[in-house]
Amino acid sequence: MPDVLLATDADWIADDVEAALGGDHEVRRVRRGVDVTGEVASSPPDLVVLDLQIGNMGGMATCMSLHLDAGAGRLAAVPILMLLDRADDVFLARRSSADGWLVKPIDAFGLRRAATSLLSGGRWPADPQQPAAAAS
Repeated sequence: MPDVLLATDADWIADDVEAALGGDHEVRRVRRGVDVTGEVASSPPDLVVLDLQIGNMGGMATCMSLHLDAGAGRLAAVPILMLLDRADDVFLARRSSADGWLVKPIDAFGLRRAATSLLSGGRWPADPQQPAAAAS
């Protein structure tokens, strides 16, 4: 069963992700972006799902930090799915080198498709030039 690390301080997002992925994935949660690196270091997940608006260290900074640490060999490379607030935030996901993104509110079917794609080594949306809203 794939292990998914969710970083969000919003309970409704945690509920939506658990409802969409919980049956086929082990979903664990941290509430602060700064805690993601420690979780990835101690028990590397198969996928990280980052809320763009997570408190104290946003999703963009967390994503960039994970990529830098993986590039330096300090952490395992893990695919990252970013949950965006609006379609206009796609440039933030691209700039932080997220492997995939979805626009909130979360569509359960879209989230499952994105997770499946990223877990199999793909990207989401499959065509990164595709608008995020059209991907879900």
